[in-house]
Amino acid sequence: MGGLRPGVFLGLGLLLTLLKVRSQKVNCARWCPPNSTCINATACRCNPGFLPVFGEFITNYMEFCEDINECAPPQQEDCGTFAQCENVEGSYYCMCNPGYELASGGRRFKNSSENTCRDVNECELKPSPCRNTTYCVNSMGSYECSCRRGWRLKPGSPKGLNTTDCEEIGLPSWTWSSEFNHQSLTHFFNNVHTLRRDFKPNSTNKSIQKLITFMDELLTDTKYMEGLDQRYQIATQLLSGLEQMLRALAQTLPGPSFTYRSQDTELSVLVRREDEKDDGDKRVTVGQSRGRVMLQWSVAAPVNDSGPTVVGILSSEKMRDLVDNASLVLELEKVTELETVYESQVHVARVEVLSAVNSIFVSNNNTETLASNVTFTFSYPAKTPAPLQELLCAFWKADHNGSGYWATQGCKTLGSRNNSTTCECEHLSSFAILMAHYKVQDPRLALITKVGLSLSLICLLLCILTFLLVRPIQSSRTTVHLHLCICLFVGSAIFLAGVEKEGAEVGLGCRLVAGLLHYFFLAAFCWMGLEGLELYFLVVRVFQAQGLGTRWLCLLGYGVPGIIVGISAAVNSEGYGRTSYCWLNPEKGFLWSFLGPVCVIILCNSVIFVITVWKLTQKFSEINPDMKKLKQARVLTITAVAQLLVLGCTWVFGLFLFDPNNYILSYIFTILNCLQGLFLFLLHCLLNKKVREEYWKWFSVVTRSKYSEFTSTSASSHQQTQTLRQSESSM
Repeated sequence: MGGLRPGVFLGLGLLLTLLKVRSQKVNCARWCPPNSTCINATACRCNPGFLPVFGEFITNYMEFCEDINECAPPQQEDCGTFAQCENVEGSYYCMCNPGYELASGGRRFKNSSENTCRDVNECELKPSPCRNTTYCVNSMGSYECSCRRGWRLKPGSPKGLNTTDCEEIGLPSWTWSSEFNHQSLTHFFNNVHTLRRDFKPNSTNKSIQKLITFMDELLTDTKYMEGLDQRYQIATQLLSGLEQMLRALAQTLPGPSFTYRSQDTELSVLVRREDEKDDGDKRVTVGQSRGRVMLQWSVAAPVNDSGPTVVGILSSEKMRDLVDNASLVLELEKVTELETVYESQVHVARVEVLSAVNSIFVSNNNTETLASNVTFTFSYPAKTPAPLQELLCAFWKADHNGSGYWATQGCKTLGSRNNSTTCECEHLSSFAILMAHYKVQDPRLALITKVGLSLSLICLLLCILTFLLVRPIQSSRTTVHLHLCICLFVGSAIFLAGVEKEGAEVGLGCRLVAGLLHYFFLAAFCWMGLEGLELYFLVVRVFQAQGLGTRWLCLLGYGVPGIIVGISAAVNSEGYGRTSYCWLNPEKGFLWSFLGPVCVIILCNSVIFVITVWKLTQKFSEINPDMKKLKQARVLTITAVAQLLVLGCTWVFGLFLFDPNNYILSYIFTILNCLQGLFLFLLHCLLNKKVREEYWKWFSVVTRSKYSEFTSTSASSHQQTQTLRQSESSM
C-alpha cells in the first residue's frame, strides 16, 4: 500500500485538475444570459445591440442583457423626412411612411443618407381606390374620396378612404299653402316646380338665374299685394323656400364663387370644396353693393362636414314691399334700455324697412345658435333718425301661425356711417335695417290728457271770469278759488304747450318749462292747502275766528312755492328737464322738491277733509234730525267728493303710481286730475245758487238784446217791403 500511495495521489491530482478545468468551462456556458458571450469564469459581455442593466459586464447570474431601442431618444437614429424608424431585436431599420415609397422600389434602408422616399399618387392606381360616385383627390402621403359635383354623401354612409358613397343632389321640395290661390303665386309655384323637376347639376348657373327671375316677376306684380291679408305668411314661405333652394343649388356650382345681379336682386356665393384644407377659423367675407356678411368657415360648414361648404347672401329690394310695416318685437334688454332712456313705457308705433331684405344662407342647416357671431353690413338710402326714431338691425322670424314679424333678439347694432349700418348676430336668417318709430306714452292716455286739459282750460277760464265779475260771491274763499284756478290754468296751458320735447339734449327752453311747471303746480297745491284752511275756518271754527286776509293769502300762495323753486334751482339747476319731457329729473332725489311739499299739503288737507265730513254729519243731524238717512248720505257723499277734488286729494293716486305699467292707477289719476278744472267749475259755479242767478241775468240780458235787435231788423224789413209795394202800385 505504501508503494502505491504516490501513484494514487498523482493520479488523483491529475484527475482533479482535469475536472477543475472542465468544471470551469461548464459553469461559464451555463449562467451567461441570452444575447451575451462568456469572457472568463466570472464575467459575460452583452452582444452588439444589447446592453446590461447594471455596469459594463455581467458578473451575476441574476443580470440580463436588454435590447437597445435605436428608434427612441436619446440615441434615436435619423431616417430623414417622410420615413420612420422601426426597432427590431438587436438592431433597427428605416422605412417610408404610409403613402410614400423608395425611388428604387425597395422597402427598407439604414439611415437618412439612403432616404429617397417620395409620395405615392394613389389616384393613379388601377383600379381606382374610390367608388364611382366619388373622385380621388391625392395628397402628400394619402388621398381622399370626395363626392363629385352635384353629389353629396349618402345618409348613413361612413366617410373614409374607400368607404365614401355619394348620391346625386336634388332640389328640395317646396310646399306651398293651398290657400294662396292668386294667379301670380300659382304661376311662380308652377315655374319653381318645373325648375326642380328638370334640374341637372351641369346647369346650376342657369337654374339660379331662372329662380331669381321668377322671384323678381312675382314681387314686381304688387297690385295683388295691396288687398292681400296673408302678405306676411307669403313672405315667410318665400324667404324660407328661397334659402333652401339656393343652399342646394350653391353646392352644385362649378366654381369657387358665383355672382348674379338683376334690376332688383343681387346674389353672391362663395364655395369651399372638400379638398381645400383652409383653416376652419379663417374668416370669409361675401357681399355686394347692398350688403356684406363676414363669418368663419367653421360656422358655415355642416355638422357632418359632407360636401362643399357654401356661404351666400341674397339681397332683394322688392321684398320690402312684402314685409314693410310688419310688427317689431324688441328683446327684453332693449325694452329696458328704452324705458331707462325715455323714463317711461315705450311702444313701437311704426316700422319702416330702409335696406333691402338680405337672406343669408350657408351649408349648415342648424343656424339658430352659432359657435361664433356673424357680422353684417347693410346699406340703404340716406336717412337720419329723428327724435323718437332709431336704426335697428332686425331679422324676419316665423310665428306659430305661419306668418312672421321683425325681431331683434340675438342681434345688436355696432354702428352706422356713410348710409350703412353694421350688425352682429348670433344666428342666421333674413335681415334688414329698420327705422323704428317709438311712442313713449300710451296714446289713449295722451288723448285723455289733451282732451281733459283742454276742457279744463275752458272751465277754468269761466271760473276765473265768474270769480272776478260776480260780486255777490266775493269773499276770502272766492279769492282762494280765483288764485287756485289761475295757477291751474297757467300750469295746464304750459303743460299742454311745452311739456313734450324733441331731441335727446335738454335745452334752456325745456329747463324753463320745467321750472315754470314746478312753480305753478306748487302754487296750485299751496292754494289747495289754503282752500283746506278756509274750509277749516268755515266749518270747524265758524264762530271763533275769521280766515286770513288777501295779503297773507297771496304771500303764502305765491311766496312759498317761489322760495322752494328758488332753492331747488340754486342747489341743482340741472335737475330741470328730462330726456323724454320737460319736468323734474328724478336723479339725486330732485323730484322730492315737488313731491315733498305736495305730500305735506295732501296730508294736512286729508285731515281737514275727515274733520269736515265729521262736522258736516253732526250739522245735518242738528239742522234736521228727521232727514231721511238715504238723503242725508247722498248729500254728504256729494259734498265729500266735491271737497276731495277741491283739496287735491285725488293726487294721492299719483303718489302711489310707482309702476308706470299700472294701467288702472294711470287712467284713474289722469282722468281725475285732467278734469279738475271741470270739477271746480261744477262745484263753485254751476252748483252755486248765487252764481246761477247771475248767469241767468246775463243770459236774459243777452237774449233781450238779441231779441230787440231781431225785432228792429224785422220791422225795418217790413217797412221797406211796404214802401216797395206802394211804389209798384203807383206805377
